Amino acid sequence: MAKICQRLLITVILTIINLALFAQHNTNGSTLNTTMRSHNKIYVVMAVCITILIGLILYLIRIDRKVSRLERGIL
Repeated sequence: MAKICQRLLITVILTIINLALFAQHNTNGSTLNTTMRSHNKIYVVMAVCITILIGLILYLIRIDRKVSRLERGIL
């Protein structure tokens, strides 16, 4: 068990270091980001992400209600 925790900790630390190293990769502005903003496509991407997030939240709420109803029926 200790080896698994140690490996997991090392993996997390290395991942954080990797993200920190590549965080400032492109300092003059991303061309994809600039293109998306200039054509107003960034709003489409944001709308899709928000729609997916809202769908997941509603799904979790529905599942929670069903589980609660089942738990009340058992007890």
